[in-house]
Amino acid sequence: MDVRTLDCNYTEEEGVAAAYLLVDHDEAAFVETNTNHAVPRLLRALEDAHLAPEQVRYVICTHIHLDHAGGAGLLMDACPEARLLLHPRAAPHAIDPSRIVAGATAVYGERRFAELYGAIRPVAETRVDALDDDATVPFGQGELRFLHTRGHANHHFCVRAGDGIFTGDSFGIAYPGLQTRGRFVFPSTTPTDFDAEAAHASVDRILASGAERAWLTHFGEVRDLEAIAGELHRQLDDYATLVEEADTSGREGDALEAFCGERVGALFAAELDRHGLGSSAFLHLLDIDIDLNGQGVAFAVKKRRFKRAH
Repeated sequence: MDVRTLDCNYTEEEGVAAAYLLVDHDEAAFVETNTNHAVPRLLRALEDAHLAPEQVRYVICTHIHLDHAGGAGLLMDACPEARLLLHPRAAPHAIDPSRIVAGATAVYGERRFAELYGAIRPVAETRVDALDDDATVPFGQGELRFLHTRGHANHHFCVRAGDGIFTGDSFGIAYPGLQTRGRFVFPSTTPTDFDAEAAHASVDRILASGAERAWLTHFGEVRDLEAIAGELHRQLDDYATLVEEADTSGREGDALEAFCGERVGALFAAELDRHGLGSSAFLHLLDIDIDLNGQGVAFAVKKRRFKRAH
């Protein structure tokens, strides 16, 4: 099986978000789609591989966040024989994306949402397959296996293929521009589903899968899996501690959000110092991640409090 890394030029930046083209004999599959703006790049890669859209057997998204699945509907329209493979909790949102669109529009505003993602197209229910944990599907001369991996999102899975695994956001983020002084990787603590304990378990499951390499959506192929797992576990412990501190602080509302944002910023600053990256020209890439991770910690605190209250 041949795996090709496709830079989606997300937010007009190189090395931020990838999709992957898998080719095995006369079959093709895409893992991740990024946004509608990336779909022409994906189709050009298919043409460069001397394959037709009709030879795409699967379009696979590790989860339904729009930087991973925003272009799924448009890509499915272009690949008439393809099946869209998703986690069971993600599948309904591909069929009816209205809730995702409404949520993201509320965050970005209509104009910015349109610039980032375009019009999110629904996918016919008859073309969507929901994959259970440990499910397999045939592909080329082998198969693809799907491992449910919570922590970043409850509707997330990874895809075991050949000697590697496509990890979405479950095995951290490693922007190429920040890999100048050793491996710089950090967890992504989403604002809606972050669970440190589940994230730890997912890292362990990826490592135990036997994969020799991982293909990260953000960004590219990595091979030092044990070292990355160790880094992620260490940082996830820091995030779990921060959730506990924020919870017991009694802060609520804007004060809670500000506290979590400041503490996450300090965690990132410490990691950058450890790697000697304080003067990197790529630091602007982390602004959004710091903000989102801070929101994720605050969400985890609110979720804990809600469970206690009920």
